[in-house]
Amino acid sequence: MTALRKLRTGLDFLYLASGVLAALCLIAILVLIVLQMLARWIGEVAPGIPEYAGYFMAAASFLAFANALNRGSHIRVSILLNAVPPTVARWIDVWCFAIGALVMWYFVWFGWRFVNFSIMINDISQGQDRTPLWIPQSFMLAGAIIMAIALTDHLIHLLFDGKHRIKRDLVDQSFGE
Repeated sequence: MTALRKLRTGLDFLYLASGVLAALCLIAILVLIVLQMLARWIGEVAPGIPEYAGYFMAAASFLAFANALNRGSHIRVSILLNAVPPTVARWIDVWCFAIGALVMWYFVWFGWRFVNFSIMINDISQGQDRTPLWIPQSFMLAGAIIMAIALTDHLIHLLFDGKHRIKRDLVDQSFGE
């Protein structure tokens, strides 16, 4: 197996694993909501559950970005891309992926600073859970890094191969986009 094929396999696994982790975060939210309901039904207080549900929601959102991009689940306006010649459409895609990758890497840089600042000042949650905030922030940062890698991956693939790697389901395409 060549080095590029190993890299491709590793990146595809990273995107899939981040999607699986996002799904597990959604399951954790479900479990937390059920626990909160059970606690209310029996008259107990379950401190910190709303905060943890929020942390898992942020983690699920950011961890799902790259997997959703690869599956064509992000909103793309293809009216313009379908109306122009293929070479023009390719350069519009290059421009979009370049801007997206730059913005996401910029977000990663600020996210990294944000997490480090939370560690430095020992920032903790204002809720009853008293969780160090760098922990949920790290999941946001991990998802942002994976998304930045995915956008850069698509940009490089588009530049060298002439097409991106976004795969759309036939069911999605049948809804008139």
